[in-house]
Amino acid sequence: MRIDPSRPLQMAEVPTPENVRPRRLRHHPLVRELVRETELSARDLILPLFVRPGHGVRNEISSMPGNYQLSVDTLVEEVGQAVDLGVRGFILFGIPSFKDATGSSALEDEGIVQQALRALRAAYRDSVLLITDECLCEYTDHGHCGPLGEYGGRTDVDNDATLPLLAEQCVSHARAGADMVAPSGMMDGMVAAIRRGLDDDGFTWLPIMSYAAKYASGFYGPFRDAAESPPQFGDRSGYQMDPGNSNEALREVALDLAEGADIIMVKPALAYLDIVRRVKDRFGVPVAAYNVSGEFAMVKAAAAKGWIDERRVTLEILTSIKRAGADMILTYSARDVARWLK
Repeated sequence: MRIDPSRPLQMAEVPTPENVRPRRLRHHPLVRELVRETELSARDLILPLFVRPGHGVRNEISSMPGNYQLSVDTLVEEVGQAVDLGVRGFILFGIPSFKDATGSSALEDEGIVQQALRALRAAYRDSVLLITDECLCEYTDHGHCGPLGEYGGRTDVDNDATLPLLAEQCVSHARAGADMVAPSGMMDGMVAAIRRGLDDDGFTWLPIMSYAAKYASGFYGPFRDAAESPPQFGDRSGYQMDPGNSNEALREVALDLAEGADIIMVKPALAYLDIVRRVKDRFGVPVAAYNVSGEFAMVKAAAAKGWIDERRVTLEILTSIKRAGADMILTYSARDVARWLK
């Protein structure tokens, strides 16, 4: 049937299910690329790194193949290799030389993360984005995210006593060269305390990436090996979120934004894609998602058995996280992904 372009289509001329074929847009690979809705790029990725005292240290983390505990000198080399692949964002976790009940080593200007920041800043200037995880669990001898107190006969983190320590930790990291701080302890009021501390010290420009919706998850196991920070008693369910809750996540995000958070994080990512989507739809702010150690380790283990294609599955997972609404993804696969995307 020939259609006269000068007149409106009649109902009989409108395409019908018989001649509508979505596969036409999938047949040619270049057409598939043209209509692709979500693109994954190395610039979307942030690589977590673990730094510890020593020299020449490069201890592979057995449950996270390809990831290491690094001394400052080998950390500088590791970042350089990642930069060459196209990775620009890094988040640092510290393993201190000593631990105590309050995590006091986290606050020292010569602490391990502070040393790492100065070395990386000297080596790479402004060509890298340096983010620091802000929590005390790696620094306390009991493995919880702040000093402890007694509440109704139960031992738990003293929320209000932890806040000034987090603020002090962030200011110390800012002075050492951090471009962004990322509080992860899920303490009530932590963003407000940190914002005041940074502003009072002149760091009004420095953004906060808040772990606003961090769940008490079973996917953190390998990380606790990497950071040497498992709780010595109990668990962290008293301050991390219940996996069954999503409305609560929106309340947590709203509070952190009101306190001055600039970027909101959802952690873990893969089991909480609905939370990523709800946060993005509700608030429209920059959203980060953490593709955590357990998610990474499962793919590595299955790939080592030959059960899945590691490259294909990893790219599919990270694309799903971005498609759900994440603007940036923290992932231990950042180096591999940047290499594959090249």
